Amino acid sequence: MSAPTSQAIRPLAEELAQWIAGVRYRDVPDAARAIAENDLLDVAGLCVAARNTDYIRALIGGWDAEGGCTAFGHVRGFDSAGAALVNGAATHGEDFDDTLEGSPIRVGAIAVPAVLAACERFGCSGEQAMLGIAVGMEVICRLNQVVPGGIHKAGFHPVGTLTTFGAAAGVGKALGLGARELALALGIAGSMSSGILEYLTEGAWTKRMHPGWAAQSGLRAALFAKHGFVGPRTVFDGKHSFFHEFAPSAEPKLENLMRDIGSVWHLQKIAFKPYAAGTMIHPYIDCMIRLAATGIGADDIVDIVCETGEGLVPRLWEPLADKHRPPSGYAAKFSMPYCMAVGFFDRAAGLEQFTDARARDPEVLALAAKIRYVIDPDNEYPRNYSGHVRVSTKDGRTIELRQPHFRGGSREPLRREELIRKFRQNVAYGGWDEPRADALRDFCLNLASRKDLAQMASFRG
Repeated sequence: MSAPTSQAIRPLAEELAQWIAGVRYRDVPDAARAIAENDLLDVAGLCVAARNTDYIRALIGGWDAEGGCTAFGHVRGFDSAGAALVNGAATHGEDFDDTLEGSPIRVGAIAVPAVLAACERFGCSGEQAMLGIAVGMEVICRLNQVVPGGIHKAGFHPVGTLTTFGAAAGVGKALGLGARELALALGIAGSMSSGILEYLTEGAWTKRMHPGWAAQSGLRAALFAKHGFVGPRTVFDGKHSFFHEFAPSAEPKLENLMRDIGSVWHLQKIAFKPYAAGTMIHPYIDCMIRLAATGIGADDIVDIVCETGEGLVPRLWEPLADKHRPPSGYAAKFSMPYCMAVGFFDRAAGLEQFTDARARDPEVLALAAKIRYVIDPDNEYPRNYSGHVRVSTKDGRTIELRQPHFRGGSREPLRREELIRKFRQNVAYGGWDEPRADALRDFCLNLASRKDLAQMASFRG
């Protein structure tokens, strides 16, 4: 069977596939290459950090296919899909991975694991891998501009649905698929997209799985297309297109997908997280760390009122009683009061601040209980993330602090040195020593110059 050719208007998937097929590594701007390298480093560190978690052990236990591909930090070899799944879930599992500023979505957690697995399996060069990663990330960023917020509104998780296309694009590019095969891969990826938001109800683990599932699904879509399986080229603009089905209340801005493609790289808007918690919480943590630096004690505080955007309330503030006492370390990552309180005491909000034991600390919970919010109608969310605290003290003082933007984003990006420090802390959390950390760092930051990805096998165990 061959794909139909009678469309009067060229399907968007074909236009996108034509660009993917033609782009070369030298076409990627230096700034975009640097973001891709930073994301690879961030992903690798997070994979090692999560290597001993219960959810990763469960995924590995349930994946019965062996092979020659690497999941960072695990002795066992996987087939390519298994490696993509495990690395993708591990990257996102602690909510410490990247985000796209302005229209949030995870990017590296899908594109990087999918492309690495495919390139290790099929003997691609480091340059092919880095080009595939950059292309996959760019496709995710562009697709996320088509119906911003619409997928979430329909009850689906964009990280599990939309990003499958990016994985297919990145893998397809790395493996050298032609434009026709790439268009078919995108069409196939549309039927592999999945992920509902019901994990929100009881803190289930499926959110952690979604990037890995999208990574392995996109990889499979590319391989199926390479061998001739036909997917709908009208996946983005047909009667039953992806956006129509996954965001039925939205009016797709399809023009955003291809506008200035090749000359503007949206992946350069990717932001890296300094704290292992919900991104919108970060500016409030910054305020609390600065508050602690004034020398005030927790016992001196009567209460803390925070101005906040209305869009933050359902996920990060309410139900307020539950947010004051989150049931687990993972739930604590999405509790504004807890994150602020632990940031005050520890002057940090990394992985060690979100263990189940830390989430039960009575001193932290006592301060969290003093924190509440008021809605600021002029808050810039979601265009900008800002933080605010107004502290009332027992001696009658009022201390007010503001953080005008998200550190790690375009207004104050994390430097390469800061990302290396974060990487080292994450790898140490996962139990690796400095020599192994150095080897993995060098592998990530110099991947484009390597003839193949054979060294990845040394990062098992």
